[in-house]
Parts: sequence; C-alpha cells; structure tokens
Amino acid sequence: MRTVETIGVIGGGQLGRMFTLDAKRMGYHVITLDPQEHSPCGQVADEQILAAYGDLDAIEELGRRSDVITYEFENIDIESVRHLESLGYRVTPASSVLHVTQNRLREKQFARGAGLATTEFGRVQTVEDLASAAERIGFPAILKTAQGGYDGKGQWNVASLEQAKAAVESAGGAELIFERMVPLACELSVISTRNANDEIVAYPVAENAHDRGILTMTIAPARVDPRTAQTAREMAAVVGRRLGIVGTYCVEFFLSTGGDLLVNEIAPRPHNSGHYTIDVTPCSQYEQHVRAICELPPSEPRMLADAIMMNILGDGTGDRLEGIPELLRDPSIVLHLYGKRHAVARRKMGHFTMLVDGPVDDAAIARAKAAHATLHWAA
Repeated sequence: MRTVETIGVIGGGQLGRMFTLDAKRMGYHVITLDPQEHSPCGQVADEQILAAYGDLDAIEELGRRSDVITYEFENIDIESVRHLESLGYRVTPASSVLHVTQNRLREKQFARGAGLATTEFGRVQTVEDLASAAERIGFPAILKTAQGGYDGKGQWNVASLEQAKAAVESAGGAELIFERMVPLACELSVISTRNANDEIVAYPVAENAHDRGILTMTIAPARVDPRTAQTAREMAAVVGRRLGIVGTYCVEFFLSTGGDLLVNEIAPRPHNSGHYTIDVTPCSQYEQHVRAICELPPSEPRMLADAIMMNILGDGTGDRLEGIPELLRDPSIVLHLYGKRHAVARRKMGHFTMLVDGPVDDAAIARAKAAHATLHWAA
C-alpha cells in the first residue's frame, strides 16, 4: 500500500469541491488545477494551480506535488493525463478510460463489445454518412457531438432527414453520433466504485429526470422492480471491470417501455445523480472515490433514508439566490451551494437533498418540487 498525503485534482468544478471536502475531512492535502480563479474546488482545496488543462508545465507541477492525481470531469485534455503517466505519475482513472469515455462513439462500441445493450447508433460526419445512418436507424433520432458535449450541449432531436441535415450543418463538421430515440419508461443511473483489487460496491439504482439534457431531479432508490435494479448494477460492474476503472464512476441507462436496459453514457468520476449520497449514506460517492484512489477499503453502501435530489440552476436574471429561509424551514432538506459567482442560465449552481421517510411517492415528489419553487434568482 502506497502512502498518500497529497491528492491532485484536475478540474475545479463542484464535483471536485465535494470530493475535496471529503478528502480534507479524511486528512488529505488537496491541490486542484483549473483555469478559473476562485473555482468551486479551489475555494476549499489547500491550493489551486491557476492554469489551462493543456498547460504541460503546470500539469507537471501538479504531478510533482501530488501522490496521486484524479480528475473531476472527463472533458479535460487527455494528452495532459498521458503526459503525467509517461513521467511515472499515478493518475486514476487512467488515460485509457478517458480515451473511451470522452467519445460517445467509442463508448457505445465499448458497451457493445462488452455484451451490453445500447440504442442503435451510427457515425456521422458527412451528408453521405447521415443518409446511411438515417436509412438504417430511422427517425425519430438524436444527433450528438461525439466528443465534448455535456448537459444537453451539442445535441439535436431530429424527426426528419431535413432536420438532421440542419443539425449536421450546425455541428460545423464535428464528428457526430446518430442514435435511435427509444420510448422511455425512465432514465436510470448506477454509481459504483471499483478499487485496484477489483472490489466493486454500488449504490442503489437512481431514477433521473432531465430538462433538455440537464439533470433536474434524482430519486433514490429508483422506482423500478428488483430484477431491473439488479441487472443495472451487474451491467455497471461489467463496465468498471472491462474499463479497469479505479475510482467512483457512473453508468447511465435508458429503461425502455418494453423493459430493456440500454447503456447511455459512462462517467469515469463521481456524478450529479449521486449527490444525494452525501446526506443519506455513511460513506458518500466522494469518500468512496478517495478510498479507491488512496488504496483504502471500500464501504458497502447503506441508505439511512430514501432521497430526492433537486438541482438548482441559474436563470440569467441575477446572481443572488433568494428563498433560502423558506426552503430550510423544512427540516428534511439539506442545501448545498457551489460558490459560483455568476448564475448563468442553466448553469448548475447548487442542489438540495430531501430526506424521505419510507419509499418516495408522488406526494414526496410534489413536496420537493414545491420546495424548489420557493427559490429564485435576483440581481
């Protein structure tokens, strides 16, 4: 077992912030690298290196000063991770994991190769590619940039070849993936953690609601039958083992109206749909990540309450969040704000978790939505 005193984090967003808070509680020194001053992670880390993700001199400095390096989102410069690995620094998850998960086409091909079902898909970069994919897969469909998109960015819902051609033009020559749109019962996710000894633990399957590609609400555990939940956890374990992930990761699924579980996306780090674990489990997804990368034993997840997590998004009208006293009059609600200075429209500014006695039902969901409606932004 290697001794870890300092953890380096590439990325300064809210996931890094929540990871750092758990790492600091456990006694670790944390250095983050991010190009934004006073980043959410930088506000709570011991130090922040202010630099671009592709700045190899700064990346090397992070490597020299850290015992292990991780990242808090996958859209970083993979060459920086490869550079660190070439110098002998320990980065986890490895660049081989990023190579797959940074690209939606490779991700889908990996899932199929691992024997996991996905939607029908095809590669599109030219009008000829589009015609072939449209004929084989059909409409309605969704076109997504193969690389770099997140939170609904770089995605177009298309119902005809004309709409699809317009989307390809909007993409400006970027590599795209054409996916069949399937009738959905719901969207699910599994947060798992795997360590270097191939021990895997998984949280209960979560049920997610989105608005134009951005997660708005997570219900845990998901309101699905036990067989579906077990299958999703088993599929997530296959992903972790086949990719060789060391750390916390998330596998997102579509559950079709016909009962099919389809792998949608893989995130090789803690995930928005696992935020609730901070408040309703003894060991959050972030602590599990600390444990895995620092070679500590995992903790079998145990829920102390069911939960509803609601994201708080900016709306572009102001940077001051009002309604917090009204929200916190409900003793079952725990508020988390990320320290971002500007509430840009549809930017994730925080979340709250509502602890629920017994299984989540329609009344509990209505109560969470009513609580969320007390919040608003002001100049």
